[in-house]
Amino acid sequence: MMHELLTAWFRLVEQWGYWGVFVLMAVESSIIPLPSEVVMPPAAFWAAQGRMTFWGVVAAGTFGSYAGSAVGYWAAQWIGLPLLHKYGRYVFLPEKKLQLAEQWVAQYGVAGVFTARLLPVLRHLVSYPAGLFRMPFGRFSAATLIGAGVWCLVLSWFGQEVIGSHPELLNSPEEMIAVMKAKLRWFVAGVVVLGVLYGVVVYFKRAQRRPASP
Repeated sequence: MMHELLTAWFRLVEQWGYWGVFVLMAVESSIIPLPSEVVMPPAAFWAAQGRMTFWGVVAAGTFGSYAGSAVGYWAAQWIGLPLLHKYGRYVFLPEKKLQLAEQWVAQYGVAGVFTARLLPVLRHLVSYPAGLFRMPFGRFSAATLIGAGVWCLVLSWFGQEVIGSHPELLNSPEEMIAVMKAKLRWFVAGVVVLGVLYGVVVYFKRAQRRPASP
């Protein structure tokens, strides 16, 4: 079943071009667990073959991600926290993941939204707590666009480099995802380290602002 879905998503990018990238990355930024590794890398490979342009692929992926995230942001404001906590597990938003995303946004704010766009799991969820906590939409939009742009650029560059050397990966979506994740693990690790360092800085700044106990 999963192989058939991956193959269908994979071929949709090839057939629809930029619109396929836009639509699938919008889906990827929603609660549906569609891996971006099966969208951006092959699109970048086909761009290298002259069927699209590299920067066109990055732009389509970025704005698709933003569109999906914006829908999630406004949906979360409309639905509200109690309903998500009660029924979120039925739409790929279990209590544990939702709480993790809530804590992330509450603690790190705009920088947290940007960083989350570069991390597995959080990338799909962060727009919901941002909407629930009513983060200003302008700030949310800026952080989402920049974070999604960086992620799409990285995926496209890696896809062009990796698939360009191993075009046989186009015949196996699962293997392609595994290879891309292996190649990207150091990038993700670096993002996590930067996020932790930022969290430490925020913690000490807040500690300095707290009034001293009498």
